[in-house]
Amino acid sequence: MGTIRTAIIFLFCGVNLLAQTKQPIHLDKPFLQDYSIKYYLPADSKIQLQTAFADRNGVVKIHSSNGLMQPYNGRFLYPGEIRPDQTYRSLANKKISAMGIYENQFLFLDDQTLLSNAWAGTLLVKHELPQARLFAGGQNFDFLLAAGSQIHYLKENKTHWKGSLTNDSVREIRFQKATNLFWILGAKTLYRFSPVTNVLEQQFAGADFTSFDFSPDQQKIIIGTRDGYLEYDLKTQKQVGPKQQKLPCKEITAVQTIQDKVWFGSTRGAFVLRKDGRFDYYQGERWLPGDVVIHIAEGPNQSVLILTEKGLGHLNFKWMTLHEKAVFFEEQVRTRHIRHGFNASLSGMDKGDLSTGYLSDSDNDGLWTSMYLGAEIFRYVVTKEPAALQNCRESLDAMERLYTVNPVTGFPARSFERSGMIEKLADPERWQHATDPAWDWKSTTSSDEAIGHIFAFGAMAELITDPVLKKRAIVLIDTLMAHILKNDLYLIDYDGKPTTWGRWNPTYVNAFPINVGDRKLNASNIIAMLQTAYHFTKKSKYKEKAFELLNQHGYFANLMRPMSQIGYAPVDADEHSKKMSDAWNHSDDEMYFLGYWGLYRYAFNDTLKRHYKKAILDHWQAERPEKEGLWNIFTALTGTPTFDLKEGVWYLQEHPLDLIDWAIVNSQRQDIEPIPDNFRSQSIGTVLPPDERPIQRHNANMFNLDRKNGNGTSEHSAGDIWLLPYWLGRYLGVISGPKP
Repeated sequence: MGTIRTAIIFLFCGVNLLAQTKQPIHLDKPFLQDYSIKYYLPADSKIQLQTAFADRNGVVKIHSSNGLMQPYNGRFLYPGEIRPDQTYRSLANKKISAMGIYENQFLFLDDQTLLSNAWAGTLLVKHELPQARLFAGGQNFDFLLAAGSQIHYLKENKTHWKGSLTNDSVREIRFQKATNLFWILGAKTLYRFSPVTNVLEQQFAGADFTSFDFSPDQQKIIIGTRDGYLEYDLKTQKQVGPKQQKLPCKEITAVQTIQDKVWFGSTRGAFVLRKDGRFDYYQGERWLPGDVVIHIAEGPNQSVLILTEKGLGHLNFKWMTLHEKAVFFEEQVRTRHIRHGFNASLSGMDKGDLSTGYLSDSDNDGLWTSMYLGAEIFRYVVTKEPAALQNCRESLDAMERLYTVNPVTGFPARSFERSGMIEKLADPERWQHATDPAWDWKSTTSSDEAIGHIFAFGAMAELITDPVLKKRAIVLIDTLMAHILKNDLYLIDYDGKPTTWGRWNPTYVNAFPINVGDRKLNASNIIAMLQTAYHFTKKSKYKEKAFELLNQHGYFANLMRPMSQIGYAPVDADEHSKKMSDAWNHSDDEMYFLGYWGLYRYAFNDTLKRHYKKAILDHWQAERPEKEGLWNIFTALTGTPTFDLKEGVWYLQEHPLDLIDWAIVNSQRQDIEPIPDNFRSQSIGTVLPPDERPIQRHNANMFNLDRKNGNGTSEHSAGDIWLLPYWLGRYLGVISGPKP
């Protein structure tokens, strides 16, 4: 270590040792963004929904045990209702038993006729199967009807042929235009019927069949069962391979080919087969009113209608650039997530009803606001939009007041709120009365708050040209760091004692065994904070303290320690160390990467910068399985050409527009492979897309599979979750502006 220390001490200035390699750039072209509009039955309804279809005009109708119904008055994030359809009074008295689509027009089946309101009402075919519940249309206004095992073929407005399945009952009927054949699925058999020869032939036998459709290339039939699905080859007339059971849910209730994709309904949501063999999974009320899928059909404008036992989920797919998504999320933050200037969550909602929520406090109001402030700083630098600069001012107002609302010089409160609210706030025991009787403030501020503050203030001091804002940011950096330096590298609370987590003193930090993460983390963070303070204030005390820690107290070795060495505390470690290393803490990742801004960008010299880059890339390597958007984009800060840009963009594109904390259950899925328990709490081999897992901030484990409590009770802000990685990527130049 002697050689390294010498280099650190004496290379205050030096040549640029960090040759920059050209980085990849994501061209922001439109991608398909999915979102759902939901329509619910009344909660106490006994109505059984059966099918849902859309016609060529985009009209959606639902057939139910109570007759025809329609979705009403729904839009994204504002669910609609399912109401009786009174459009055609003449249908009110008919005993409609089934509904379908023929040549993109609605057809209705009652106990006597098959009829339509299209074609000027001239399609009216009488039949002889009063109990018919299923039908399909052929090439020339010919139709196949079914009731139980019985099948009737209608041609030229009359019953042309009658037959039945042997020891089976009809589940579904499909017509294949290319071959001019009707295919009939029973509970345990597959038949075909030729309207040319009037011959009904059994083609395949199995068990527990539920639904079927043709593959997109029309070469196979996909048959859903209660235990997975199978493929039947039309050419060889044989099953292809084994039954597919590695699925999000094996109990298939619906199969529907739409465009070039096969959709499956199940008793636990819907999923669609992708070209890479994996599935996109739509489960929970982020997507569907209920989990039991009854029917799937193509909707207007290439959308998908998914009918469940509780209502209709209308899945829409919109071409959108990342920039357009950012505009959407900017509005989400400004209209629903600003509390006294803080970036806040909307809480206390009644099952996703935005009108019932309130802006809530949190333990980390300063941190979440720092991250949103960072996003708006980068946005302003990129776009020069006045609104972005005003957002910066308002966020800084809130951050600045954290230092003045409490009586301790240089100490940032966690949050503040008007008086009289303490018992309604999170952690009421942590709240204190301010000198101003109109306000209260939250104590016990932690290190994650501090590093967030320094990150945002540093970015503002460097990048915002407004002299007033720049000066305010530098004053805040100096205010916080002077407090920490004065108090021997501790955050000292109102009671004169260090807070539980605001501790960077060597006595505390180096008491941890070398493989306990807090030893590395706290060293990395405090050096980043001291470098930032020196960079903008030029006060030598900050540089001197940093080099003292690096050289005399082993903080250089601490922060450079490879991530591969971080793990469980040794058996002979103290209880605090064991508690701090019982598993990987993903809040630590957030603190590391926010700190990397000041660690790398404001390094005292190029030698240190080169070492810091090595440490950052080492950390990034450990984080790669999570495909975390912010960590990947932050890594680009170093100029490395390798930082998983594709995965970072994947995170941004795959993130749902709906940030409500709906209940999500993935742990029952058979298409994901669990892995043994491990220190980093990675539960499966490949992380799920953000729109299939619970909504969470960057300080959570991206491998979390389930969220079972508080369904729809809060909406998270996109300010820190999405806008920060996006605008950081734009600022660093690894994500382009929108391209046509």
